[in-house]
Amino acid sequence: MVREDVHDSEDSEPSVCERNGMIPMHEQSEQEPTAGAKGTDGNAQTEETALLDHCTQQPPEPTAESSIPARTWRQIFACPPQGLLAQTVTNVAFVVLVWAVVWSITGAECLPGGNLFGILFLYFFAVIGGKIFGFIKIGTLPPLPALLGMLLAGFLIRNTPFFSDFVQINLRWSAALRNIALSIILTRAGLGLDPKALKKLKAVCLRLAFGPCLSETGTAAVLAYLFLHLPWQWGFILGFVLGAVSPAVVVPSMLILQAGGYGVEKGVPTLLMAAGSIDDILAITGFNTCLGMAFSSGSTLYNVLRGVLEVTVGIAAGGILGMFIRYFPSHDQASLAWKRSYFILGLSMFAVFGSIYFGFPGSGGLCTLVLAFVAGVGWSDEKVNV
Repeated sequence: MVREDVHDSEDSEPSVCERNGMIPMHEQSEQEPTAGAKGTDGNAQTEETALLDHCTQQPPEPTAESSIPARTWRQIFACPPQGLLAQTVTNVAFVVLVWAVVWSITGAECLPGGNLFGILFLYFFAVIGGKIFGFIKIGTLPPLPALLGMLLAGFLIRNTPFFSDFVQINLRWSAALRNIALSIILTRAGLGLDPKALKKLKAVCLRLAFGPCLSETGTAAVLAYLFLHLPWQWGFILGFVLGAVSPAVVVPSMLILQAGGYGVEKGVPTLLMAAGSIDDILAITGFNTCLGMAFSSGSTLYNVLRGVLEVTVGIAAGGILGMFIRYFPSHDQASLAWKRSYFILGLSMFAVFGSIYFGFPGSGGLCTLVLAFVAGVGWSDEKVNV
C-alpha cells in the first residue's frame, strides 16, 4: 500500500525536471527525429531540415513595420487629436490668439497694412524660414544657419507684390526695432566677455577691430569714387556701411562656442565678440561723422572731434552706469536676477535711444557694451542667471 501511494503521488505531482521545463533524457531521445525519418523532399530528415520545415509551415508573424502606417493614421485622426495634429492645431491657435488680442487692443494697427500686423506676419514667417533651413543638411556639412532662412523670408515678403502690399512697417517703427535689437545684442556681448582673456588680447582685439573695418572702408571709398563717381564723403559713407560687422551674426555664434568650451582657453570667443562689437561701433561713429560732413552741418574739424567726443562719452557713461548696477540691487534682495536683467536691459535701451535724442548716436552702442562688461565683471559667476 505504501508503494502504491508513493507511485500515485509520483504520478500526480510533476517532477523537478518538469517544473523547470526540462525533459528527461530518455523522453528527449524519443522526441528527437529518427535518422530514418523522411523529409518533404523524400530525403533523410536531419535537425536542420526539420527546423526549416517547421519554419516554412508556420505563417509569418506581422512585423512592427507593417503595422506602423495604420497605427500612425490612427494617432493622427484620433479623437481627441494627439501627436502632430494636436501640436499643429495648438500652434495655429496660439498665433491666431496673439493676433486677436493685439487686434482687440489696437484696432486698425493689427489689420493688413498696419504696423503690428506687418511685425507679427514678418516674425512668424521668419521663424518658419529659420526652422526650414535648420532641417536642411548637405552631406557631412553642418545644418544651414537659421538666420539665413530668416533673411530669405524677409527678402521674399518685401519683394513679392502680393505680400508687400499689405505687409507694411513704418520707418520709425523699423528703426526702433533695429535699435532694440542692437542694444540686446551688445548687452549679450558685454556680459559674455572674459576680462582675463580680453586683458591678454587687448592689442590683438584693437587690430582686429580697426584693421578690417578701415581697410574695407577705404577700398570701398576709392572704388566708389573711381567707378561710381561719388564724392569722397559719400564714398566713405558707403564704405562704413559695407565694412561694418553684423553683431547679430557674430555674437550668438560665439556665445554658443563659448558655452561648448571651444576656444575658451585661448580667448577666441571673447576676442571675436569684442572686436566685432568695437568694429560695429567704429562703423556707426564713422558713418555719422561722414554724414555730417556730407550735409555740411558744421566744420570738418568739428565733425571729427564730435566722433572722438562720442567715444569718450560712451565709455564714461557706460562705466558709471555699469558701476551703479554692479551694486544695485544688492545681494540681499529677492528676485535678484530679474531686477538685474531689468536694469541692464532698460539702461541699454535708454543709452541707445537717448544717444540719438541728444545727438550722439555713436556713443549709445559703446555705452551699452561697456556697462554690460563692467556689470558682468562685478557679478562674476552670477551673471549666468542674468
